[in-house]
Amino acid sequence: MKRELSTDVKKLRFELEYRNYTINTIDAYCDCMQLMELKLGKPLSLISEDELKKYLHQQLAIDKKSTSYINQHISAFKIFVQDVLKQPWKGIIIKRPRREKKLPTVLSVREVESMISNTRNIKHRAMLTLMYSAGLRKMELLQMNPKAIDSQRMVVNVTQGKGRKDRQTILSPKALKLLRTYFKLERPSTYLFEPNGEKGKMISDRTLDYIVKQSAERAGISKDVSAHTLRHSFATHLLEAGVNLRLIQEFLGHTSLKTTSVYLHLTNVNLKSVISPLEGMNV
Repeated sequence: MKRELSTDVKKLRFELEYRNYTINTIDAYCDCMQLMELKLGKPLSLISEDELKKYLHQQLAIDKKSTSYINQHISAFKIFVQDVLKQPWKGIIIKRPRREKKLPTVLSVREVESMISNTRNIKHRAMLTLMYSAGLRKMELLQMNPKAIDSQRMVVNVTQGKGRKDRQTILSPKALKLLRTYFKLERPSTYLFEPNGEKGKMISDRTLDYIVKQSAERAGISKDVSAHTLRHSFATHLLEAGVNLRLIQEFLGHTSLKTTSVYLHLTNVNLKSVISPLEGMNV
């Protein structure tokens, strides 16, 4: 059971809701600020920037928390200082830690094929197939409703994805065939994928994580596979097939092309198949 939010964290939550942040971001920001108050033994409004820096150093250097977790604290505290307390933010004191530049795990086409083929439960198989074939984020898949599948235009409509952005991505004919079979059997109502016997409810992200892990194990894949691995694999395989990076950016819903360009480091390109533009010239 969650603790009652403190007065300061309630003010932060109000500000975030007013600015239309996603519920996941609001919960994450408020949770980390509430925990920081608890550990430092004082409300947010009495925590100095120097105390914040020492606290974050403990989290990063000693407790080995991720840079993303640290940045959540900085972003949340900055909003509280600037927009709730109406005080200047001394960014020069609280600098964001450097992110580790790790390449994401990517599966081969054969490994994805094996994962899907070895998943016998039709709902689970449909979830993996749609997530991979459309490059969906985990919550985008879980929150999707049946009307998002547009078989006339062969697109998947992603509503209010990350950053509250709508977008369209590709609908695979094979995925559509499987989804139709699944739909006839399950008849989901509110969400495209719902727990067994619980119409109108959303499958939890932990359940999806378990489905992915089990499918990878059955396929004999030793890599550290997560739901997001399928999205990374989708982008990499499209790039290897010659699809324009800008188009892949649109499918994935990335704001910056720089984010999408990480897949350039993951592609398996045969350099011998690349022809220099000089060959097309009359020189």
